[in-house]
Amino acid sequence: MHKSRFARVFSILFLTLFALSGIALYAADSPAVQFCLQATPLQECLSGQRDSFQLTADILVKIDGKPQKIKLELIRYDNEAFDLTAHHSDYSFQIFRRSGKTIFELPHHQKRFESTGALETKDHLAAQGILTRLIDADSSIATYLPMLQTPPSSLGFLLNQFVEFQLDEQQQLWTIDNKTRVQIQEGKTAAEPWQASCKSDDWTCDLSITAAPKSLAIPPASGNFAVETLDRNVLERQLCRGVKRAIAILSPSRRLTDPTPKDRSVEHGQLQWVDGQRVALLWGTPEEIGQAHAQLLSRQATRCMDSVLYTFGTVQTIRTGRWFQHDLEDAYARLSPHIPEDHKRELTAMAEEMGWDPNLVNVLNVFPELFHCSGFAVFDSATKDGTLYHGRVLDYMTTIGLQYSSVTFIVAPEGKIPFANVGYGGFTGCVTGMNQAGISLGEMGGRGEGQWDGVPMATLMRIALENCQTLEEVKTLWASSPRTCEYYYVFADGKTNAAVGVAATPEKIQFVEPGEYHELLGEGIPDVLALSAGQRLQTLRSRIQEKHGQIDTETALWLMSRPVAMQSNLHNTLFIPKQGLLYVANADHKHPAAERPYVKLDLNALLKEIDELKSQE
Repeated sequence: MHKSRFARVFSILFLTLFALSGIALYAADSPAVQFCLQATPLQECLSGQRDSFQLTADILVKIDGKPQKIKLELIRYDNEAFDLTAHHSDYSFQIFRRSGKTIFELPHHQKRFESTGALETKDHLAAQGILTRLIDADSSIATYLPMLQTPPSSLGFLLNQFVEFQLDEQQQLWTIDNKTRVQIQEGKTAAEPWQASCKSDDWTCDLSITAAPKSLAIPPASGNFAVETLDRNVLERQLCRGVKRAIAILSPSRRLTDPTPKDRSVEHGQLQWVDGQRVALLWGTPEEIGQAHAQLLSRQATRCMDSVLYTFGTVQTIRTGRWFQHDLEDAYARLSPHIPEDHKRELTAMAEEMGWDPNLVNVLNVFPELFHCSGFAVFDSATKDGTLYHGRVLDYMTTIGLQYSSVTFIVAPEGKIPFANVGYGGFTGCVTGMNQAGISLGEMGGRGEGQWDGVPMATLMRIALENCQTLEEVKTLWASSPRTCEYYYVFADGKTNAAVGVAATPEKIQFVEPGEYHELLGEGIPDVLALSAGQRLQTLRSRIQEKHGQIDTETALWLMSRPVAMQSNLHNTLFIPKQGLLYVANADHKHPAAERPYVKLDLNALLKEIDELKSQE
């Protein structure tokens, strides 16, 4: 553990233990203590000290610059039973939970998912102790959870160590850290609600706490509602882990934002840290690679899968009214016949090593990547010394925390071409990669979700890296393979200083040569391929034209900077395939990849390390 992290955690635990001892540590009339005393009902609800209550929150918050209204209502009846309702003008859901039943209802879609029976999963939704299941060490909130159990006066002392409180006694208005203003109104009788009004620059929240209703009856589904039955373990695990992962993404701890770099070695694998980035060396048979992947990156793989299946999956279910895992399973049933058996064997070995269901892991690895990306290749007359530079900008879903699982894989599969794959723990396909033969590949998503009767895009990319020595072989592979959805690509070959753009759908494929006019890309620029969309494409073209003939490594990296890269920029990679070099930048919790430092990796040098490690086995 980092020293600063240890000191911070230790100080909080020390102060909490000191406060729990009941010693009077702070003046009873201080603003912080007065605030906590008046907020006692809320503390009792959050800490689980109240067995039953009804809590409502009316929230007004700016989303994408527009004010949005959200209404939340939580009714806790006892240690097992609760109702939770969330309503927005576009989306809504309700959860009704009783000791033997859980219902997840989507009013906007007139859909109800019902489940009954005993629970075996540890990721369940029982009201008692729910915070300990929703918040773990990946969230910074975990450090402060013990504070909820402290007496209000002692809690005031603790909060005062981290937060500034000011009190306008005439208006009974607290200002917290000069940002948030809070007014609290206590009910004069037990029947009257406790109320609080909170205001900040970008949001307001009105809270109310009253007694819970007596009746535990669940309202029946309307006659227009479609009802789908689910395994109760599946339903509660989905919601519990989805919220848990979302909390960690929204409030990441230093375990995510500043992980301790520690190299590790296992049979057929080694994890290195290079200037703050994970680099995983893997070699051997599919089973050996899959097992080593799991042994080195189990935590990162679990986070990645939780982000996709549980967090994104829950949001997608609310958005569409369809159970997300069922959609993935339907897609996999159509994609599976086109996936090589050795890829399936690798995933199965990884899943078994991690204790996951192999079928589920295989399904998750066909998660449809509808990216909004940019890519380019510049060479010959466009660059300072004729070197081919291939840039790839991946703009996709930093909001679900994939950046915390980022890994660059250096893979030497038995009997195939070794390659670099800029990816994520638990994901074995490729969206950004380069092989030892000097072939580099980058993908950009389009439309056509649901057209699954072909080779998954990320699988096709990996097949190319493992098998193709030339650009013509890559083009032949794409032209002859059954394809899915709509994707655009930039392929390059460092041996011949050649590149090609690709527009591919299941029905047709078009190859775009450098300098060639295309209706979606505009007039050609000599010895240049530039793929993007909208203003990002215009900016990329303008930059290339400005620096044409002068582009070197530093300039090529600049080409991928904002606003060519979007705020959701997950990773950027610059390939220099002739030299076997790649420069990789990954997003972090605050910055898109384009605003993060690039790390230089030498594929050939790393493959020599693998050869040395293999010789020691």
